Amino acid sequence: MKIVYEDENIIVVDKPAGLIVEGGKPGEPDLESECRKYLKSRGEKPEIYVVHRLDKPVSGLIVLAKDAASAASLTRQIQDKTMKKQYEAKVFVSKNFRDEATLTDYLVKDPMNNVSRVADKASKGAKEAVLSYKTVSREGKTAVLRVDLMTGRHHQIRVQLSNAGLPLLGDQKYGSAESIEYSRENGIKDVALRAVGLSFAHPVSGQKLEFKL
Repeated sequence: MKIVYEDENIIVVDKPAGLIVEGGKPGEPDLESECRKYLKSRGEKPEIYVVHRLDKPVSGLIVLAKDAASAASLTRQIQDKTMKKQYEAKVFVSKNFRDEATLTDYLVKDPMNNVSRVADKASKGAKEAVLSYKTVSREGKTAVLRVDLMTGRHHQIRVQLSNAGLPLLGDQKYGSAESIEYSRENGIKDVALRAVGLSFAHPVSGQKLEFKL
């Protein structure tokens, strides 16, 4: 992992793809444990609070708190949507699509199989999911999108873009047969999604912090 910013209250990390944020299997590293080890090696109290997550195959910016009060402040910012998250996604274009759009869907999570799906608003457990995207570039059957996330649902970007006919390259779980085959042919093994922007108010000083990759 790469530490982008750190003070006595928070750590902002550039998480590598393939590293789970927390709760890894026995013997499997996770970001929370790695941060605890890092703090302990510096003689600091190894206290880390996870306030938001990135999927295991997704890389990029994530903030963790060093104390309960900071964690509570960051969690409130997530809940009131003042913490902003921006992603870069490389997708397979299977049909004509709008260069920019706002997608609103309702997602239902299946915890047994660790997947989410688009469902009717009235479906049991359905939660609103909203994102917007703009096309950065397009070449052949692929496009790079800049995605702004308004809600934080399980596998949200992957599910919504796939449902819109724009499955992420390297996504074996939500990709289409065409996107999976294209990814295989081009040696794309990781989900082509990266958290490239993160902004929020510092939990103690209130100063606006903004990070970009």
